[in-house]
Amino acid sequence: MERSKIIAIITGVFSIVLALGYLLLVTLLDFRGEMVPAPQSQLPVSVEIQQLATANPTLRAPRIYSQL
Repeated sequence: MERSKIIAIITGVFSIVLALGYLLLVTLLDFRGEMVPAPQSQLPVSVEIQQLATANPTLRAPRIYSQL
């Protein structure tokens, strides 16, 4: 067999193995059940501070380039 045919066969087998592994991984992850969001009490404090800053427009940084 020529070298290029051997490389093509090895590459094809490797591709099929990767595809089957991916399908197996997706199937296993799908069996975990419904995805539910994390409780708000489990969020880090920095997220709460960021939400407060975006909710209150007076806490935002001033627009320096607003006059251009």
